[in-house]
Amino acid sequence: MTGIALGLVFGAGAFLIWSAFWIEPRAHKPASGRLRRRLEDEIVQSEIPGLGVGGLIAACLIGSLLVLLLGYAVIGSLPIAVSFALMAAWAPVAVVRMRARRRRARLRDLWPDAIDNVSSGVRAGLALPEALGQLSVRGPEELRPAFAEFAEDYRLTGRFHDCLDLLKDRLSDPVGDRLIESLRIAREVGGSDLGRLLRTLSMFLREDARTRAELEARQSWTVSAARLAVAAPWLVLLLLSTRPESVRAYSSLAGVGVLVTGAATSAFAYWLMIRLGRLPEEARVLR
Repeated sequence: MTGIALGLVFGAGAFLIWSAFWIEPRAHKPASGRLRRRLEDEIVQSEIPGLGVGGLIAACLIGSLLVLLLGYAVIGSLPIAVSFALMAAWAPVAVVRMRARRRRARLRDLWPDAIDNVSSGVRAGLALPEALGQLSVRGPEELRPAFAEFAEDYRLTGRFHDCLDLLKDRLSDPVGDRLIESLRIAREVGGSDLGRLLRTLSMFLREDARTRAELEARQSWTVSAARLAVAAPWLVLLLLSTRPESVRAYSSLAGVGVLVTGAATSAFAYWLMIRLGRLPEEARVLR
């Protein structure tokens, strides 16, 4: 019996070693996939109706092409026109991100009130789906459409977890993810600490919003200075483009080198200033 047991143990160990060479390692999600998901979230947060990643890329290409043709027709210098066309290509992405940041800032101030409403509903004896559904009537104005769709989904399907997933996709908000996952866990494991959890989360979000508002007020000076420092040389270039001798100079090989060097320096300096002065953004959880 001892020999048989040792043989089985040895065989199991040999099989595990052999199988380790054939199990595919977990694939890491490429950086391009992370960037695409981030861009999709920002498009949803920007609240531009009908816009997708493909539409945003098309807007970048069309805007760049229009500026290139218009700049070359007016200025008569292809290198200068290309410089401004590259800026125009980034403009739609910048607009989407600006709108997304503003929406996240607004929601950051609204979530504590929404959580307080859910907590009041739970204390009043409502079930979690009903407490969430009442936010479509009693919640903050900007959050009501998303929770109205959640209530409609729950009435149609009765699947709480699936409806929470749809709600997360509609909101695409880091704070909303935390609330939804907290409610999901509370629904699964039960317990009497849900009210305390919601009150703690509401208090934490209020303190976080107050601190972040103070930091963003100071950060705005850094961001404004970075944008001004980057825009100033290109505004000067735009004014110089009204003079024919300047256009001829920048159309030469040396002028192209100056434009390329200036563009690379401006992009790196702007990235560095924003990187050093920015506040950490909350990441979405349990995607």
